[in-house]
Amino acid sequence: MAMAWGQGELFPKADKMEIQRTKFLLGKYKSMTSLMSDFEKFGQELKQVAIDGESARRIDQEDMHADKTANAAILIEKQRWVYQKYHFYTHQLRRAWGIVQDEDSKKAIDYRYMQGYSYKETLLFFRHGLSDSTIRRKITDGEESMANTLKLMGFFEQDDTEF
Repeated sequence: MAMAWGQGELFPKADKMEIQRTKFLLGKYKSMTSLMSDFEKFGQELKQVAIDGESARRIDQEDMHADKTANAAILIEKQRWVYQKYHFYTHQLRRAWGIVQDEDSKKAIDYRYMQGYSYKETLLFFRHGLSDSTIRRKITDGEESMANTLKLMGFFEQDDTEF
């Protein structure tokens, strides 16, 4: 019988590296979604720029007589690969966020990472009776909850990208 999610433990706990990886990806969430949106809106335009532009002329600085069309195809393929990676990461992060049980942790993660507000802005936003240390703990709890969910879903085994 194959398991649909991560293999092994029924309730796995993320290790420090997995929690750090989750925090790193959460920190990049807003920029990933912005770049994906831009790619979706201007994908055709980006392809034309790659074909017409100097970036396609010489991917390799040593190549004096580069094939501009072939290099443009490489650039377009790289853009598509980045888009697919970002789509995978943001989708998995949204899934893990949706499973966070503690509502304050969920709100703190949403405001801090999903909406992209600074740490200070997040603290100011949550001044409805929670201390700064409680808000910090809610963010940390949310990060750890998401890392645990990502581990359960087998995310870290699928994530082969080095940052």
